[in-house]
Amino acid sequence: MLQLVSVSMNKCLSVLLLSVGLCGVAAASLSQRIQKIADPHKVAEYSVSIVEPNSRAVVYSYNPHKPLIPASNMKLVTTAAALKHLRPSFEYRTRVGLNNGTLVVIGSGDPILGDKETDGKYGRQAGWIFERIVQALQERGVSEINDIVIDTTVFDDERVHPSWDPRQLNRWYACEVCGLNYNVNCIELTTINQGGTVTVQVDPRTTFVEILNQVEAVASGDSAVGSYRTAQPNKITVFGKCKTKDGPFKVAIEKPAAFFGFLLAEHLARSGIAAKGRLIEGAFCEDEGFQPLADFVTPLADVLNRANTDSLGLAAEALLKTIDAQDNLDHTNGGWAGGREAIGRFLTNLGVPAEEFVIDDGSGLSRQNRLTTNLITRLLLDQYHGANWGLFRVSLAVGGEEGTIDRYFNEPRYQGKIHGKTGYISGVRAFSGICFTDGGPYLFSILSNGPKGLSRDGINDIAKAIIDEYRDGN
Repeated sequence: MLQLVSVSMNKCLSVLLLSVGLCGVAAASLSQRIQKIADPHKVAEYSVSIVEPNSRAVVYSYNPHKPLIPASNMKLVTTAAALKHLRPSFEYRTRVGLNNGTLVVIGSGDPILGDKETDGKYGRQAGWIFERIVQALQERGVSEINDIVIDTTVFDDERVHPSWDPRQLNRWYACEVCGLNYNVNCIELTTINQGGTVTVQVDPRTTFVEILNQVEAVASGDSAVGSYRTAQPNKITVFGKCKTKDGPFKVAIEKPAAFFGFLLAEHLARSGIAAKGRLIEGAFCEDEGFQPLADFVTPLADVLNRANTDSLGLAAEALLKTIDAQDNLDHTNGGWAGGREAIGRFLTNLGVPAEEFVIDDGSGLSRQNRLTTNLITRLLLDQYHGANWGLFRVSLAVGGEEGTIDRYFNEPRYQGKIHGKTGYISGVRAFSGICFTDGGPYLFSILSNGPKGLSRDGINDIAKAIIDEYRDGN
């Protein structure tokens, strides 16, 4: 009997050693594939980490502890921290009510209130929020109101991050962050050449912005249009050449709460409800005179999806500030400083050394952020083995199917098998996520900085190499 047990144990040991040996062979082969793509003698300032999540084994790494600018891979950290701090059941709730003839809107920091992408997902028409408010007022027989008060105190008053490039603040990805956001704090501009005269259409239709039209009508040649801000808030110059039609393209506005309030007043007027007072942005102290009219609710999952699938910077920055606000006793005054501290604690609790990260903003637009690929794969491991993995995974873009990588990985062998988060700012490229291979899942993180860094094609080829390495028949 003892001899039989001994033989059985030896067989198990042989199987185990064989498994380890095969893993080593696969890792060596993967290393060769990656080195053909990213030759360290030709490419500078990059880092790669690849982990088999079930065994937690590192199957490949290069400079895994080197802190690099992560660009939008910072959103992975922010969204994971939000899931931890806010919990999956968290909802943004924007409240509207009447108080002694004053129309009150209490912002929740919801970054995708009135967002076209999200509204389209639920079959909601543009302007539906204002229509619901109008309907609620009409049902109560209200034909006029006094002031419109917008309470944005859920966040602090710092709407623009100090590290962001001032030249990019009119871009959609650098829009202001406010306690009340609407339409991702942007307008859309479209130029149309009709018989040699160029008109500029603004969506949503509003007089909140003033457009200086300097677009030249052309019959041939290049046609391209852009815009820039002037010294006067929300006075926007549109320039370029228009042959037939250009746009729509997004332009970030200033003072988002006032933008919402102005649109609301315009909708009320068109519906026959007069707003006779002022538009006020300030704290509202709710009392027994407050009569609720409507609540607008956004689940956390929708915000995670816009942050990771579509790389919406506003979603990530609002999550960071929301983390801070929820940590405060009165759930107000969320800011970048407190959000950074909370995310830092989250990473430290994962066991990540302090020297492997610098947190400056939530979206990765700041060039002051630093992460390592070791940190990112460790974070992905924590999510993979945690209760929220399903929610986190579906927030990622899917190769060849949706989000920022829908135009990549279209070949049948890769399509739908690579889920991840891209990253790009000048001189920085990043990609991290999970590959679902024939041999099982593999977590990966790739960061590249500098003019001699990896190209987008090179980074994508590393993800493809993971799929290829663990294909059946290899």
